[in-house]
Amino acid sequence: MAMSTTSQMDSLQSQVHNASADVIPWVVWLARFGYAAKGLVYITIGALAVQVAIGSGGRTTGPAGALASLSHQPFGQILLILVAVGLFGYALWRFVQSWVDPEHEGSNAKGIVKRIGYAVSGIIYAAFGIEAVRLVLGSGGGSNESQQASDWTARLMSQPFGIWLVGIVGAIVIGTGLYQFYRAYSAKFREVLKLHEMNANEERWATRAGRLGFAARGVVYSIIGIFLVIAAMHANPDEAVGIGEALQKLAQQPYGPWLLGLVAIGLVAYGFFAIVLARYRRIFIPAS
Repeated sequence: MAMSTTSQMDSLQSQVHNASADVIPWVVWLARFGYAAKGLVYITIGALAVQVAIGSGGRTTGPAGALASLSHQPFGQILLILVAVGLFGYALWRFVQSWVDPEHEGSNAKGIVKRIGYAVSGIIYAAFGIEAVRLVLGSGGGSNESQQASDWTARLMSQPFGIWLVGIVGAIVIGTGLYQFYRAYSAKFREVLKLHEMNANEERWATRAGRLGFAARGVVYSIIGIFLVIAAMHANPDEAVGIGEALQKLAQQPYGPWLLGLVAIGLVAYGFFAIVLARYRRIFIPAS
């Protein structure tokens, strides 16, 4: 009887392993497609902001606004469907990073924080994927990103110790922004690239795009975090901002168009770096 049970368990494990081996290539493919979709979204955000900086139209917006802009391009519906698939694929990869831990972040405090961050990122990009689907179905595009930031902040403030929660979230976002600056300075993002498959010119420009891109994200995250802290201090959720408003705040500073232009170019660079990741990132998911 014991031998029979052991045999059944071995057979079940073998079936699970074989099923995983069949699924994993699709997860890797979706992850790469996801990086490309994320890159396109960031390129769109940056390009629209560049137009604002040089006074030729455009607008300061975040991912939802970028998706709406893509919907107005030639073959926009088809493009949005592809982007939606990519965003869901990227969200799936983030959940895999969080749950399966393919990159061995570990279960210590640092590893848990990073894995929680992956899960949060997965939720955010899944929401962007849903927004893309809504645009395809004609039921999206009406959301105001600034109002969304205020609404989420108000919901958080309505919880017990909500003011403190908003302040803590703001501090975490500022910390995330500072970490982006560190990544730009250290260029440790190169560690996940298959550098041996890149020629010297590709490696050089990928590094430049990554450094400029992470620095730009550092600016944006820092502004968002600062205004969350201000919202907590004033107990006013309307002071919270999203990416679009953060860029607009930058444009309102002395030499604003120049500052906005530099950050916008950085966001475009980050978009191109994400596309580099789609091709050259090392993605390994254990089959068992």
